Amino acid sequence: MKKLNQYILIGMGALSLTWGMTSCTDYLDKEPDSTVGEEEAFKNFTNFQGFVEEIYNCIPNKESCYWCTSFNWGEDEIMNTGGGDTHVTAHFDLGDYRHWYDEQDKGGQQSWLNRPGSNPTSTNKFDHSLAYHAWYCIRKANIGLENIDKMVDATREEKNFIKGQLLFFRAWWHHQQMEWWGGLPYIDTVLDPNEQFNLPRLSFRECAEKCAADYRAAADLLPDNWDETTIGKKTLGKNDLRITKVCALGYMGKVLLWAASPLNVVGAEMGASRNGDTYKYDAELARKAADALGEALTHIQSGATPYKLADYDFAEDDDKNRPGYGIYDHIAAKGSSNNYSDIFRTTGQSWKMPGVSEVIMRGPSTEVNGSNWNFVKLWGPKVNNLVEHDAIIHMPTANYVNYAYGMANGEPIYLADGSLNPESGFDKTHPFANRDPRFYHDIMFDGFKFILGSPDAVDKQYQYLELFTGGNMVPTGNPARSADGSRTGYFCQKLVPHQCNKYDGMYNWGGALMTYLPYMRVADIYLLYAEAGAAASGASFKGNGCTLSAEDAVNVIRSRVGAGPVAARFVSDQKRFIDEVRRERACELAFEGFRWQDLQRWLLLTEYPYNIKTRQEFKRVGDYDYANKDPRYAEVTGWDETVIVERNLQTKHYLLPLKEKEVYLYSEFSQNPGW
Repeated sequence: MKKLNQYILIGMGALSLTWGMTSCTDYLDKEPDSTVGEEEAFKNFTNFQGFVEEIYNCIPNKESCYWCTSFNWGEDEIMNTGGGDTHVTAHFDLGDYRHWYDEQDKGGQQSWLNRPGSNPTSTNKFDHSLAYHAWYCIRKANIGLENIDKMVDATREEKNFIKGQLLFFRAWWHHQQMEWWGGLPYIDTVLDPNEQFNLPRLSFRECAEKCAADYRAAADLLPDNWDETTIGKKTLGKNDLRITKVCALGYMGKVLLWAASPLNVVGAEMGASRNGDTYKYDAELARKAADALGEALTHIQSGATPYKLADYDFAEDDDKNRPGYGIYDHIAAKGSSNNYSDIFRTTGQSWKMPGVSEVIMRGPSTEVNGSNWNFVKLWGPKVNNLVEHDAIIHMPTANYVNYAYGMANGEPIYLADGSLNPESGFDKTHPFANRDPRFYHDIMFDGFKFILGSPDAVDKQYQYLELFTGGNMVPTGNPARSADGSRTGYFCQKLVPHQCNKYDGMYNWGGALMTYLPYMRVADIYLLYAEAGAAASGASFKGNGCTLSAEDAVNVIRSRVGAGPVAARFVSDQKRFIDEVRRERACELAFEGFRWQDLQRWLLLTEYPYNIKTRQEFKRVGDYDYANKDPRYAEVTGWDETVIVERNLQTKHYLLPLKEKEVYLYSEFSQNPGW
């Protein structure tokens, strides 16, 4: 058995005695001489909080941690050939999960999971990743907790807030790793780097229960709203990122729901959708999860927190001479200051960080124009250089669009088994009509006005997207289009507006465009609560002290966007209600980086139709006037799908492999099954 000296389990011992007091000063003013030794570091709130700030600083920016990153690894997205086929997304499709670190450690394409050379004190977003920071931050949290009694020059409130943050982060960094690699040793003490280390890997449930205990303790110590506290009033305007009671409760519920989910109840297997194991939750754990999430919702609904759902309120069609322009162009209605689009990006607001009232947790990012070179130019067509720079396109798969984005009446187009829903009202001759309103916000489809400005004579043909079979932006009959057009018949603009093109120029300096993917937002709390309640007993379940049922929680999210409620026939059947909750997660949280974990824990990664990626096939009918008519009402024929990729995954693919060099550290730290 190896002795780990200064290297405790994946770099956990890398913390130096400088205590990291020099980072993240943008949202907490520190004393000028706060970079000091141990006794000074912990003596008062300002110094101790400076120690904690480095943990905030380590939170990876999932979308912008590299020049052209990837983060959607379920069946939701595919990338273009030529550039995208070197990224983690394409390798995951092939079952090559080692690519999460192999090529990256050699200087290849990288993601937020693994950034060689990550530096916890750096404010450069490229210097942060999960694998390189997690054990460092866990050790840092444990050092802080061990030294909490040295905080003699502090009020009870100040001591509580420091301890609450440290407990939260100790759980959160374990939790983030568990979702990818499963149960791990749970480190809740400061370990001597010279001692013999032999802590075994725990089960996911064992780890989750330890996380939940830390989250619970953190929630009991942290405030609902930092701005309303004595210490928080000293940093008004700089408290947006701080961990709150609701954040701790939300993650407590989330980790318990993951532990209660089929993967961690049944174990990895093939055929879970056929044999019904995809519905096998631990009802008691799910109930505990729902209670924590219901408590979080109660705090949110009371108005005691800074959190609430953003407004899904866009300019009316008649505000401009173009039908549907408000939602297509992400133009908020007059007077709307808490708009849905601004959860993910802001524009024309001096690079204000996105989030509005809905975001509960995100990391720091203060780089002016920081989204420009590695994110906002990766979503639209590269045909004739319409979207400049880089060769990468993230695009939604047709099967995901058709599954997740149902109809405005709330009905799914396809049922969980992949069959067409006869009650939906979906019309294959008018497939873009009467869809869930989020479809029009998130998805660019055939006939969509992509360029609002005045393209030159050559590019005029591309102003309205031709995404039908044989159109000028699809690869059929034109292999070059596989690299610069749409492989699926759709483009995505949920996270980055379509005005990010060379004519409209929203990504230019004058657009002041800033993007950030949140880790947790209010809608997620509602949907986690709905799923936990559904798993515990069904649609009528109400968590302890919460006035909402699981059904109510889903319908709150649908009502926000103007979509219909869950149909009664789904509400009355526990399994079918779970299907609808899952579909609602797929729609509301689309392309935000959660889909792989959802399919994983539901035992659906290997199951049809969740293991394919398709392209939409159809032809236009007649000569529709796209310049003056709404493209959603255009007629088409031959509506069908072609499989682009079939992911032949096995049970081992339900967890990522650990790095080989780490599983050889000591015998009790074993590799994941099959790897």
